[in-house]
This record gives sequence, C-alpha cells and structure tokens, in this order.
Amino acid sequence: MKFILFIAALLIIFLLAYIVSNNKKGIKLKPIIIMLILQIAFAFLFLNTEIGLTVIKGISSLFTHLLTYAAEGINFVFGGIANEETSPFFLNVLLPIVFISVLIGIAQYFKILPFIIHYLGLLLSKVNGLGKLESFNAVASAVFGQSEVFISVKKQLPHLPEHRLYTLCTSAMSTVSASILGAYMTMIEPKFVITALILNLFGGFIIVNIINPYEVKPDEDIIEVQEEEKQSFFEMLGEYILDGFKVAIIVGAMLIGFVALISMINHIFDAIFGISFQTVLGYVFAPFAFIAGVPASDVIKAGTIMSTKLLSNEFVAMMDLAQISDTLSKRTVGIISVFLVSFANFSSIGIIAGAVKGLNEKKGNQVAKFGMKLLYGATLVSLLAAAITGIMI
Repeated sequence: MKFILFIAALLIIFLLAYIVSNNKKGIKLKPIIIMLILQIAFAFLFLNTEIGLTVIKGISSLFTHLLTYAAEGINFVFGGIANEETSPFFLNVLLPIVFISVLIGIAQYFKILPFIIHYLGLLLSKVNGLGKLESFNAVASAVFGQSEVFISVKKQLPHLPEHRLYTLCTSAMSTVSASILGAYMTMIEPKFVITALILNLFGGFIIVNIINPYEVKPDEDIIEVQEEEKQSFFEMLGEYILDGFKVAIIVGAMLIGFVALISMINHIFDAIFGISFQTVLGYVFAPFAFIAGVPASDVIKAGTIMSTKLLSNEFVAMMDLAQISDTLSKRTVGIISVFLVSFANFSSIGIIAGAVKGLNEKKGNQVAKFGMKLLYGATLVSLLAAAITGIMI
C-alpha cells in the first residue's frame, strides 16, 4: 500500500510543479530521474542500513559533544538563572547556535568550507541539469543559511536573470543552515535531520527542473565567489560569535511572536467556531499528509503540524510535534520530522527578499515579486522528502 501511495505522491507533487512551470517544453527528465534515484538511495542508506546508522550516530555524537561544549559557555554566563531540573528553550536550544557559528567561521577562515562547497557544487552540476553557480549556491545554502548565502554570490547578483535568481532562492528556502542543525537535533531524532538535509538538497534541484527549467550557456556559468575582507583570526571569531548570537535572538523573537499570535488566533476561533485555527488548517493539509504516507488515523494531527510550519516556522512546529508525538505512530513522527526540516514558510519570503535587497535593490524586488511561487516550490520539496521517507519507515 505504501508504495502505491508513494507513486501517487510523486504524480501529485510533479503535477503541482508542472502546473506552474514557466517552460513546460523545456523540462529535462534525465536529471530529474537521476536525482530521484539518488534521493531514494540516500534515504535507504540513512534510514535502513547499518552503514547509515553508523554515520548518523557519528554525526549525532559530534553534535552532542558540541552542545556539551556550548553548555559550558552558556552555564558560565547564565548559570543560576534556570531553576534546577528545568530546560529553558532559549538556553538549551538556541544559544548553542553561537558556538556552532564560531566553528563554521573557523572552517571558513582556513578555507575548508570554500573548498568543500566549490568542488561539491561542481560535482552536483554534472547530474542536476543546472549551472555550476546554482549547484554551488545549493551547497552553500546548507552551510550558511538562507540570508547569509547571498553574500557569497553578491558579485553575480546584478547580472542574474530572474529565472536563475529563482533557482538560487529556492535552494536557500529548501535547505537549512548548518549552525542550527544542533538545535534541531535537540527537538527531533538526528537521523531525520540528516536525511532531510540530503533529500532537500536534491529535491530542490528536482522541483526547480520542473517549475523553472532552462539552459545555462558556458560563458554565463562562471563561479566567482565573493571573497570576504581579510580579517585577523580573532576579528573573525568576534564576527561569527555576534552573528550566531543575532541568529539565536532573531529565532527567539520570532518564536515569541508566532507562538503568541497562534495562541490568540486559536482562542478566537475556539470562542467563535468551537474549533482551533490550527485544527482547521489540519484538515486542509490532511490529504498531503496522507499521500506522504501518514496513517489515516494521524492525518489531521500531522496536517496541523505541517500547516503550523508553513504559517510560522519549523521551530514552532517542532515544539508542537514534541507535545503530541506520544499520540502519533513512529511512522508519522518520522515523516513529519523530515517535512519540518527546511525554511519553507511565509516569513522566509521576507527574509530572503530582504537579504537580496540589501545587496541589490532591483533583484530584491524581483524576489519579492515571485515570493509566493518560491514558497510553493520549496513546500513541494519538503513534501517530496516526506513522501520518500514514507516508503523507508
């Protein structure tokens, strides 16, 4: 049954992408098939093999140690604020982002990350049917995040046509930044975080190849990565420490606003209609949860979590999932966990448009113009990843 659902899910997802395609005759099937096979292979590796389990355990152990080291700094500054045996979200989930941001800065400073991003991007460009710049940007997005990644390609921004800009933005919204992987792993199982990261990388290429297919001429496909101004090692440390803290504060502020807003809307709906707003949205998203492989008994709850992520962000949805996970099947928890690991939500439209506009106002306005289509494509990427997870667990 689950394989029949998977085929149905693929047909529906691809049809939804095809409907809004800006060049239906230009869709290339070969790279789509290759990347779909790669997605299935990686999902099987990470979710159903001893090798994948070993890799996941290794990555999970690494982040566990990193979070332990981060806790040393957090306890030094904030020790005594939290009551004994309590686990404040801001201290335990968000503030470790500061330390992981520092490690990313060190890897960037010593040219480790640029090397990996450059050559992994070149390798991906051989199979995804897109340009080298698009491939580089997709890998960089998974490291730097949806706003910071555009700094690395700001020299190209003024010269990029709208269709290539859409691809870059889709990659940025479909992936997540390395600095918050540790935060996710404190909320959902690490194996689903890593699986989603890989699936979304390829899934972004698949959906873009349907919604936004095009050819890149060799003379247009040049990677000139923006070099950062040369800093001393300790200047770099200071910058990345502050950047990490800003991310933690921004995520915390958004959580306060979104959780409070959703609570108010739920209360109003409950008072007027006798049902919460999130439950209403749960019914809307229930069919998508079902085709992704969620058991029929869980589709309303799963749809509610999916809609919460779209309207607010993945952190709010992960917190809601944690509260009801005991009432859901393990299969449902796995499918929805993978769906949640991306930046595909309404607030990301403003974040990405603002980041691009800060570098080039004209291009930022273009991003704002296709913002809804961008969210539409990135959501299909998450749904595709969830559907593939559904046949593996």
